[in-house]
Amino acid sequence: MSAPASVLQPPVVRAAGAARRPLRVAVALAIAVGASCIVMLAAVSALLGIAFGLPSGAGALGGSNPSPAAVADIPSRYLRLYERAGARYGVDWAILAGIGKVECDHGRDPDPSCAREGAVNSAGAAGPMQFLASTFSTYGVSAEGTGPPDRWNPADAIFSAANYLRASGAPANYEKAIFAYNHARWYVAEVEHWGSVYRGAARSGAEAEGTAGEIELSGIAGAGDGETFTEDWPQVGPVQMVTGTRALLSQHDGHIALVPAQAPMVVQAMVIAGNELQDLPYGTAGHPDPRGATSEDCSSTVNYVLYRSGVRAIDEIVHDNPLAQDYVNWGDPGPGRWVTIYATTAPTDHVFIVIAGLRLDTSHNGTDIGPNRTEDGPRWRILDQIPTWAHWSVRHPLGL
Repeated sequence: MSAPASVLQPPVVRAAGAARRPLRVAVALAIAVGASCIVMLAAVSALLGIAFGLPSGAGALGGSNPSPAAVADIPSRYLRLYERAGARYGVDWAILAGIGKVECDHGRDPDPSCAREGAVNSAGAAGPMQFLASTFSTYGVSAEGTGPPDRWNPADAIFSAANYLRASGAPANYEKAIFAYNHARWYVAEVEHWGSVYRGAARSGAEAEGTAGEIELSGIAGAGDGETFTEDWPQVGPVQMVTGTRALLSQHDGHIALVPAQAPMVVQAMVIAGNELQDLPYGTAGHPDPRGATSEDCSSTVNYVLYRSGVRAIDEIVHDNPLAQDYVNWGDPGPGRWVTIYATTAPTDHVFIVIAGLRLDTSHNGTDIGPNRTEDGPRWRILDQIPTWAHWSVRHPLGL
């Protein structure tokens, strides 16, 4: 193997060989937790003038479905990671998969540097995407936002590769971005070849951007344990779309948020997940597992949305049982382009999430002027300013 020109050392290339809202489980979890989320606020003072706006120019992500060759050759976990990372950073998942193939055969290469924590090759490259330490220190990201990036971790490595491609010119110029990843024309050709092998039929307009009116949504990628957005229930049912990048509350049903057609699919999935919770009362039955619960509190509401859209794996959520206070330092700092999480520990623990400009929150008294203002539980709240009763930690999921 020849020494890399920039980021990586390539190994030998191998040959290619329903109801509107779903029914919920009737049995609640019998686990009580110590989460303290605001249900009612006796009084709320003046409001901060912070709008839940979205920057202009944020569009939907199109792309292609995996080809039969991709499904046959790429391990399912890696395929989901390529698709999620591509959607998160707005780059072609098939190009990421091409890099993963050339580098470490999607983690299957016997070279210890591909998978063994701490092992590096003769050039100092490591992990399934073969990053040099110096490059990873600049472009490495934690896919789940729960710890420092690890170049041997497949999720971190793949998301970091997407981040690096984006910073190097993708999606405007993939040849330039791939060449920056490794300064070799043969390498660019090999990656593009594998990308073409893995890239199947183009996603339909409904899949890529959404359409006005109603569509049937199915098969949105889910969490990293193999679940999909619709796997828990056979069919999500009609999904009401609206043109643009902002979610809007239906004029006919205050429990339905219209899904913005020009938002990325992961954001669309979050809006639909929020719709699924609208009939539930406030309660702690969603801990540690928010799926199928008979009630949800503030943190389990956020947990459910992040799980259902594939941003956090359900195994991680069940194991960690994140509470409101755990979101104070989760994710990246500052408001997100599409999604922002507000968390606080004083005067009491609370967390809520803003998705495409619409707030999903269990707190309502004095913080909602919409049709759900008298209702407990996870509801869409109409108030475009942040209440001042707490000092908020403002965070967002990586890339969103």
